[in-house]
Amino acid sequence: MSDKKALFIEKIKASYAPSGASIYLGAGILDGEVLAEAEVNLPLRMMNRHGLIAGATGTGKTRTLQLLAEQLSDAGVPVFMLDVKGDLSGLYQAGTSNPKIEERAQQLNKAFTPSGFPIELYSLSGKLGAQMRATVSEFGPVLLSKILELNETQTGVLSVIFKYADDNKMPVVDLNDLKKLLGYLAEGPGATEIKSSYGSISTATSSTILRKIVAIEQQGLGGMFGETSYDIEDLFSRVDGKGVISLLNISDVQNQPVLYSTFLLSLLAEIYQAMPEAGDLDKPKLVFFFDEAHLLFNDAPKAFLDQVNTIIRLIRSKGIGVFFCTQSPMDVPESVLAQLGNRVQHALRAFTPNDVDALKKTVNTYPKSDFYEIDKVLTSLGTGQALITVLNEKGIPTEVAATMLTPPRAVMGPMAAIDCEKLMQASPLFTKYQQSVDPISAFEMLTDRINLKLAEENEAKATAEEQKRQEEASKPKPGEKSIVEQVMGATITRQIGKEIVRGLFGMLTGKKPRSRSGGIFGL
Repeated sequence: MSDKKALFIEKIKASYAPSGASIYLGAGILDGEVLAEAEVNLPLRMMNRHGLIAGATGTGKTRTLQLLAEQLSDAGVPVFMLDVKGDLSGLYQAGTSNPKIEERAQQLNKAFTPSGFPIELYSLSGKLGAQMRATVSEFGPVLLSKILELNETQTGVLSVIFKYADDNKMPVVDLNDLKKLLGYLAEGPGATEIKSSYGSISTATSSTILRKIVAIEQQGLGGMFGETSYDIEDLFSRVDGKGVISLLNISDVQNQPVLYSTFLLSLLAEIYQAMPEAGDLDKPKLVFFFDEAHLLFNDAPKAFLDQVNTIIRLIRSKGIGVFFCTQSPMDVPESVLAQLGNRVQHALRAFTPNDVDALKKTVNTYPKSDFYEIDKVLTSLGTGQALITVLNEKGIPTEVAATMLTPPRAVMGPMAAIDCEKLMQASPLFTKYQQSVDPISAFEMLTDRINLKLAEENEAKATAEEQKRQEEASKPKPGEKSIVEQVMGATITRQIGKEIVRGLFGMLTGKKPRSRSGGIFGL
């Protein structure tokens, strides 16, 4: 063995030989030779420092995700993964050996031991696994604006709607609640109510937001908003000491990347809010793999990026590790990339000027190496190989190592559809989340308020009409005297009648009026 190889092995052992539990990633490669003694390991206690798995299409990123998930499960650490194509369900079944796997096992000097792992199947449509839901309130205006692809003005209106709902203690559970609030505050009775405190909502803006909400419903994805909301405690399950690997199958909603990537972020935000502070642990409580991460950041507004950055920065203190998986490190904003201490970089291609620029920037994110020209290594890695640097147990970046990765031990592909269906139907979580619940929320509360106001208006209208009817009834008909005139006329008539009677009786009795002053009339 040359001095160069001996030195390489020595440095790799010093960098990647943790004293505690770790994940075995593979063995270092130098000058085209796999050096089994140069084992590359990732300390479990460092997995809450987050990570990045990157590489061009077809270079083995998905299988890297799989081997990490398998070993985490073995260590009792639950895992959540996005299953983009539905081909990770094979994790449930033990794999089988083949000549390529045997060749790699010999290179690594590790026996291949097939194994299956406990999994739970989920979906956003409810068709491919247990239904994952979240209430509209749990999403909040920033994430929901990302899903609906709203501009800044429309996002501001959505924030007003959420603020009004909070101030009036109105739960916004599903899209019906949101639509009801939008109509009530834009064109309904609430428009006047919010004008001075919140500002007006234009008809054009409310109509645009409404159309985008309806578009989500027409695609059959309205069911992901509502109750029963997903209980994050279900992510922390174990079976026979192994961490459960939760798979969110999005193969039926691949044309809605913004929706499912934002849903994952909302789930991560909920985990952050619900979990207590954990400090430094020997192993993480949960590792969250964020596949197709570039979809999360495409055309994202600053408020959204700030929210992502905050969650990633703070959630590690809760014992949660997050790994982003994407084609290029440049897909991830610098503020987030700076927090990803564990890097597994598969091959990059440099076919265009943009590719070359991305390659240069990627090289600059790695520590300098005494053994590699990193730009050349990154473009020459084969399938199942990666350039790796992680954080050691002291939090220091390790020596860069081109690595032959160990193969996954479960099936590298999907389970048969009939087996998936059986597994899904047998799951208690499928039953738990199968039926949606419609609690009393903004829709019902506003409906009651509108109906009450309508009833009051109808009552006031009826009272006014009755009063008017009575006034009309008291007026005389043409040619008739009023009641007052009739009463006054009757009184005058009676008085005149009395005077006439008195005069008549006076004449009949021969009495004459007597003068109070005497005189001739006083005789």
